[in-house]
Amino acid sequence: MSDFREMLFRLLVLIRKELLAVLKDPGSRSILITPALMQGLLFGYAATYDLTNVPYALLDQSHGANSIALIAKLDGTGVFHRVATLETQRDIAEVVDQGKALVVIQIASDFERELSAGRDGNIQVILDGRNSTTAGSASAYLSSVVAEFNAQLRGAAKPPLTVEMRAWYNPNLETRWNFMPGMIASLSMMQVLMLTALSVAREREQGTFDQLLVTPMSPAEIMVGKAVPSIIIGLFQSTLVLCLSLFWFRIPMAGSLITLYSGLLIFTIASVGIGLSISAVSANMQQAMLYSFVLIMPLMLLSGLTTPVRNMPQALQIATMINPLRFAIDLVQRVYLEGVGLFTVWHNFIPLVLISAVTLPLAAWLFRNRLS
Repeated sequence: MSDFREMLFRLLVLIRKELLAVLKDPGSRSILITPALMQGLLFGYAATYDLTNVPYALLDQSHGANSIALIAKLDGTGVFHRVATLETQRDIAEVVDQGKALVVIQIASDFERELSAGRDGNIQVILDGRNSTTAGSASAYLSSVVAEFNAQLRGAAKPPLTVEMRAWYNPNLETRWNFMPGMIASLSMMQVLMLTALSVAREREQGTFDQLLVTPMSPAEIMVGKAVPSIIIGLFQSTLVLCLSLFWFRIPMAGSLITLYSGLLIFTIASVGIGLSISAVSANMQQAMLYSFVLIMPLMLLSGLTTPVRNMPQALQIATMINPLRFAIDLVQRVYLEGVGLFTVWHNFIPLVLISAVTLPLAAWLFRNRLS
């Protein structure tokens, strides 16, 4: 028991040292707060999406010639791809909640009869507002397809077909409603990678790392002592962006803070493992910064934040499976916007835990080999 208390005391001393090294440096203090706020505001106001692939679900209760012709025209665009054919209205919630379909098209049972009688035939379109700009672009594209369909209906005195749009989880289709929850994870990861990657490299350059080696601490204890401050700072920066989303952009949060922070904690641990691995193999700060920047860009691009994963080539979709940011963004967005619980997003925890289980032992192994 005394050995455990001594180890805990050594860890607390090292954690305190790491936090003081960051907080006492004016440059480091500004890095902790300014980039998160600046980038959060920048992305919140300037984020956009492109439309390349729209998965949709169909609920055709008419099964008439006109509804078949309309859907055939939609499928022929090359942009809309049917992922589900529904039987009842109760099936709509499932495909939208699980993110299978960006658009659900419902054609009423009286659609054919109304058109044949010369009256307006309505279709209802339900949009997944969590992907706001893409959903808005999809609705505009769908409207153009309907306009072409109207033009092809001969003998109609006026456009006989109208479209009713509804967006779930983001009624006004505001881009920042989708983007800002994703930034809660991505901005935190960027800072955590930089801090952990520079932690050992900075001490090597300053000559204090040799002093750390002569202490009774083992390489594993040194790694833990450097990981905990980065985890604390990462969660702090996630909280900054969360507060920015809630109180500045007024994006209402539907889910539980406990579920949200549980996912953020596991994700931050995985990010720390990656950063410590970079730090262990870097001989100086320049190398650590170079390795970090080289890694951050692919992680961001393959996260699904700016480009939906389903729009990527198959090889890149497979590559996203080892990207912790992909699962963190999906988890945060679903908890924040949908209000889902832990039992709905548990599948996102599994890859995050696996990545942590690989990167942390890898960092410890690299530490032992670098120190030997």
